[in-house]
Amino acid sequence: MSSQTLPPRNDAVITPRGDAPHVDLPAIIAGALLSAAVALLFTTFGSGIGLSMLSPYRGEGTSGTMFLVAFGLWTIWVAVSSAMAGGYLAGRLRRRTADATPHEVEIRDGFHGLAVWALAALIGAWLAAGATAGVAKMGAGAARGAMHAGAQAAGHHAGGMMRGMMSDMQGMTGQDDFGATADRLVRAPQDGSPREVARILSHSAAAGQLSAEDRQYLVDVVAARTNRTPEEAGQIVDRAFTDAQQALAHARDAAEKARKAGILFAFLTAASLLAAGVGAWWAATRGGLHRDQNTDFSRLTRWA
Repeated sequence: MSSQTLPPRNDAVITPRGDAPHVDLPAIIAGALLSAAVALLFTTFGSGIGLSMLSPYRGEGTSGTMFLVAFGLWTIWVAVSSAMAGGYLAGRLRRRTADATPHEVEIRDGFHGLAVWALAALIGAWLAAGATAGVAKMGAGAARGAMHAGAQAAGHHAGGMMRGMMSDMQGMTGQDDFGATADRLVRAPQDGSPREVARILSHSAAAGQLSAEDRQYLVDVVAARTNRTPEEAGQIVDRAFTDAQQALAHARDAAEKARKAGILFAFLTAASLLAAGVGAWWAATRGGLHRDQNTDFSRLTRWA
């Protein structure tokens, strides 16, 4: 039984097979550029909305959960709508060939939409990589400034190496890191350096206990540096160890929150890309259908 090519839909203009390839690259590029532009537009607009949802004052603005939900929905909407815009454009501009059935035409339109989606995703990844590099460069500059400030602070502390403990030793809090805790215990690298004290505190906090040998060493250092009694030095060491444990707990909580946020962001990105690919396929087939049916949208472009 011989196969027969079905006639094209309605009165669509068909390009002879020899005059056009299966892949219409200009239509794909045009769709990808439109998709990237729409995504940039919506992202910028969404940034303004997001900033308006937050407030530095207590009791104002939205909660963190509501903000995350809104952010996720908006991200999916931006990805899908931009991919659909680019896919529709590619499907509408793609040239048909004479060797395709209506089903094959729809398949080719859909694959052109996927090509638009893939190219737009690469453009978005390239722009994101550029933005990340810019942020990293700014961070490096800030780090150099912090190192310079730290060097000045170190010189200031070295000048007071024999002045004893800081007067606010009694007000140490769990927010201090190990370096700050060590600096409050020892003001100079004599008879026990701050780095050694920090190492003892960090390792002991990670282990969950301060050994008798390490505690006695720290007590001797504090007593020698501050002319305090062993009992007073022991209280200072115990408070410093408690502060180090609290600082370690805060760091672990922050790392866990960052890990969960990273997983959530990865799933959100994957879901957005998947939904955008489906939307690009469907929009490209609609664009091809409107191309073949010569759908007229002139009433939407007339101002009078």
